[in-house]
Amino acid sequence: MAYSNKPVVPQAKAALNQFKMESAREVGVNLKEGYNGDLTSREAGSVGGNMVKKMIEAYEQNLK
Repeated sequence: MAYSNKPVVPQAKAALNQFKMESAREVGVNLKEGYNGDLTSREAGSVGGNMVKKMIEAYEQNLK
């Protein structure tokens, strides 16, 4: 299986990381720079879910 966790636009990596950290703060998850393998599935899912929610909201705003 190929590794596919790469941004489509590599120059956006810093912005995506900042977005992830902001989302983690909003849901109360303490992320560190680098390795975060000690997170529970629930914590990781809440960060990812919050990111998706915010992306959908932004997309819907652009449709208006």
